[in-house]
This record gives sequence, C-alpha cells and structure tokens, in this order.
Amino acid sequence: MNNLSSKLSEDLYQGYAYGYPHKTAYRPLGTPIPLAPYWQKEDLSNLFFYMHIPFCEMRCGFCNLFTTTHPKTDLVSRYLQSLDRQMEVISDMLDAPHFSQAAFGGGTPSFLSCQELESLFSSIETHFGGFAPGTPISFETSPATIAADKLSLLKSLGISRLSIGVQSFIESETKALGRPQKRETLLNALKLINDANFPVFNIDLIYGVKGQTVQSWKSSLQTAVSYSPQELYLYPLYVRPLTGLGKLEREPSDMRPTLYQTARDYLLSCGYEQISMRLFRRHDAPVPKDQGAIHCCQEDGMIGFGAGARSYTKNLHYSSEYAVGRKGILAILEDFINKTKEDFQHADYGCLLSEDDRQRRYLIKSILRRDGLHYPSFIDEFGVSPEHCFGAELEELITTGLAEQQSDRLVLKPNAYAYSDLIGPWLISNNISQKMAAYELT
Repeated sequence: MNNLSSKLSEDLYQGYAYGYPHKTAYRPLGTPIPLAPYWQKEDLSNLFFYMHIPFCEMRCGFCNLFTTTHPKTDLVSRYLQSLDRQMEVISDMLDAPHFSQAAFGGGTPSFLSCQELESLFSSIETHFGGFAPGTPISFETSPATIAADKLSLLKSLGISRLSIGVQSFIESETKALGRPQKRETLLNALKLINDANFPVFNIDLIYGVKGQTVQSWKSSLQTAVSYSPQELYLYPLYVRPLTGLGKLEREPSDMRPTLYQTARDYLLSCGYEQISMRLFRRHDAPVPKDQGAIHCCQEDGMIGFGAGARSYTKNLHYSSEYAVGRKGILAILEDFINKTKEDFQHADYGCLLSEDDRQRRYLIKSILRRDGLHYPSFIDEFGVSPEHCFGAELEELITTGLAEQQSDRLVLKPNAYAYSDLIGPWLISNNISQKMAAYELT
C-alpha cells in the first residue's frame, strides 16, 4: 500500500468506494455455492431488501449502471415473472425474514407502469408479507417517468424516500452529460413530487461537467434547494469505459475540487449537514429512530433481487454478471429470465471475502461517513481492535491531518471529506486491487 501522504498530491478523484469489494472484483465462483447456509448465519430479523429494475427511457452518457433502454414489453413482463420466481425461492429458503429497510434502484424503477408496479408489489406481498408499516423504503426516479398517478400509487405502497436524478438544471450541461432533458419536463416532475409530499425527498446532482462554471453550478444548487429536499447527493463526474462519454473520450472538468467546495459551503449555509462527501441532509428533516434514518445501500444482510442486484452476507457477496454494453446486458437479462428455481438457490458469480477484506470493508464504510470508525463496534464484530488490523493506516490518517480521535472513534475532519475518493481506493487490499485491474469490461 502506498504512503497516504505521498498520494495527497495526486488526483483526488480516483474512485468511488461506496461498496467493497468493488463489483469488478467479482468472478465466476466455479461450482455454484448454495445460498441457504450463508443466509442462515445472518440476522434474519434485520435484513435489507433491494430490488433492481434494469430499464430506463434513455441511457445517460455518464452511466455505467446495469440497465438498458427501450425494452420490448415482453422483456419487462418476463423479467417481472423471473423476479417473482426468485422471491419465492428466497422466501422458502429463509425462516420468517424481516426487512428493516428496502430500496428500489436500477436503472429507473419508475420506468415501470402503474400496472407493473402493482404486480411487483403484489409479488412482494405474496412471498414476504409486504413491508411492515413505517419501513424506510427508497425508490429511484427520473423526470421523464414521473406522473401524478404513479406518485400516488408509490405513496400508497409505502414509499418513504423518493429520489430523482436531476444532475443539472442547465440544459447545456445535461446535454454535455449525454442526457437530453427539457427543463419544462424536469420542473413539472419536481412540482408533482413536492405536491405528493413524501417524507424524504432526494435530488441527485453532478459536478465536473465540461463547460460548467461556479456560477452555473451555484444556480443548479439554488434551484434544487428551492424545492426543500431533505437530502441532496452530489456526485463528481467520472467518465467510465464503454459509457457514452467514455466513447467520446470526454474528460471531467478539472474544476471538480472548486465546485465541491462551492457546494459544501453553500449547503452548510442553507442548513444542511454533511453526512459524507456526497450526502447532505437537511438539519430539520424528520429522522426515524431506527437504522433507516439515513438511506444507505451496500450493507451486510442486503438481499438483492433481479439481474444487476448484488447481495451481501458477511463472507459471500454475489450477483449476476456485469456489463455496460447493450449486447452484454441483454444477454445477462436473458440468463436471469431463464433461471430455474434451482438456479436461484445458488450463487455462481461473486466474491468470497477473507477476514482482512471483511475488516477493510467495515473500515472504508465507516471512516468515510460522519460517524466515523467506532472502535467498540469494530471489536464486537471482529474480536480484535482496529489498531491491531490497521494501525499504520489509522496513524497516517491522523498524521496527515485528515482524521482525528474523538473519544472511542476515529472521524474524518470536516475538510477531509473532499479526499474520500482518494482515501477509499488507498484502503483497498492488494488482492482486490489486482482483481479490479484485471477485470475486462463488456
């Protein structure tokens, strides 16, 4: 592992460490691994339900998510039938599972029609008894897929957090992102969402677009805040291989550090609290008392349903295979649709975690958020202290001035969130780094 102090002069934007290990470290597992023994070791009273809907009305130029556009009607209906089959298998496998959180991502879940959404939630009700009242349930949307009847349905289904990908309120910037988006469509969608009054409303924005200025970025931020969202996620632009921007060889603007600082200063002045580099939460937003207080995927105990969804037990992470190109995605979708009940009882693609990587996962997911690394919780989980496992790394975080000791936890200093996309990759193990480097994307 390279010395952290020597890396601080490098590009701050080396990788988004929202999950660990990264999906590009996944590989075919050889002999399919039975899932039941792994899930039976998890806390079945506190699971995370994740549903992946891999369909969108358009493919944004920056997007490398597992999704496809303009699917034929029969592809969507066959996909929903396969989801129903997968849920039946998991329900039979587990003894009275309880989901403490749920999230619907993609892709664009709101791409589904009201009838398709009703069918999907009916399957969840059939196999799991639905979600308990008050369960935090997050749902991703896009402006072009918003309609009043759909929002009314989602609210009746118990959705408590609605997230919309805006990216920018400036049409020239969304065009530069490979995302043609009419301002009229966007503003109409936001009005409908505000009228629907979901408990938590999130807006996603992107900075680092070519041609974006401090003034235009500030304008997007001001417009976003005018809708009083409880949460704002701000993403620095990354140009990934095989995406639209990647094929055009468009690089992000070198103004990302300045734009990040502009946003941070502005949102703090507007009464938002910084939870991580990307997440800002309004200080007066109602916060549930349970773990659903802040929406956060990628946790252990998360069962993913659908092609493109990842699942996390303590020692095994698994998913379908991954692709960005349309041909590869459609092939993976067909493979998922054709899976039998027997197939859904096993994992054939993923990553088995060593104890070191379990500990690194815990460290990365803790240190990059506001609450930081809680030493007693780490000891409870692993039976050893964080200093025993990562003494040199923790010391470097302190000596470089990025982190500080606060009682029984180590937390990043407020100005150090800007280094999150450097710190995360720095903490990746050599084994996982080598797998990621060797991955061949299709």
